[in-house]
Amino acid sequence: CKQEMLQKKSAVLVDGVILNGPIMDSKAGEKFLEEACKIIMEEVVQKADDVTEKVCEWQAPEKLKQILDLEMRDTGECHQKILQLCRDVIKYSVKTNHPRFFNQLYAGIDYYSLVARFITEALNPSVYTYEVSPVFLLVEEAVIKKMIEFIGWEEGDGIFNPGGSVSNMYAMNLARYKFCPEIKEKGLSGLPRLILFASEECHYSMKKAASFLGIGTENVYFIKTDERGKMIPEELEKQVQRARKEGSAPFLVCATAGTTVLGAFDPLDKIADICENHGLWLHVDVS
Repeated sequence: CKQEMLQKKSAVLVDGVILNGPIMDSKAGEKFLEEACKIIMEEVVQKADDVTEKVCEWQAPEKLKQILDLEMRDTGECHQKILQLCRDVIKYSVKTNHPRFFNQLYAGIDYYSLVARFITEALNPSVYTYEVSPVFLLVEEAVIKKMIEFIGWEEGDGIFNPGGSVSNMYAMNLARYKFCPEIKEKGLSGLPRLILFASEECHYSMKKAASFLGIGTENVYFIKTDERGKMIPEELEKQVQRARKEGSAPFLVCATAGTTVLGAFDPLDKIADICENHGLWLHVDVS
């Protein structure tokens, strides 16, 4: 296997460590890729809508560790063993494309999006400058532009995040910076007690973000909801006034458009009026 991976003539070895490698054999790599893609097509894509297949070949954690042999080693494996591992990974994973996979947030397969992901993985772009990623930077701009139009704005800006939790934390950080720009240089010292508001049915990431940013989970005031899980604006007004009487500094209201459990949409217009009256940043979580 090592012969397969390395070109010994150009490899620089120091105490058995390859300093300029591993140097891949491109022909062997292309052959491996061809065989791996065939496995993906046969075992994932072509079986995606087959109801006779299992959603998951379930195994207990300890047994699955033995089957997959996940121990990290100093040496590599030959192509055939890696291909078998590919088969095992597919076999023992949850088939989210299966017609009988019913889980929150996602299911099914989009063949065109899958091809797009193959292309992006193969090109491995980093979308931080036009020079290194001209096509995908323009794609990002086009998608953000369309999302801004959906909201009804004529102009705006945005970023793509890895998930709802990070998005909420970014929003919280942005609201805090708007409230006290000096925090960027001076940090948390000398600031008043910052208070933010969210409904009882909000996403758990609100408390997590408050913890990560040093605001503190006790400074997240949870607002009562009605029988349908929507934030009660009158209760929000009460809590804002309570925070001011305590000498604290309210700075943010986190509303939710589609709560995790009930799928409730907070009354955004009424909440926005309260935020405008009290000078609070309004964030809408749609995660």
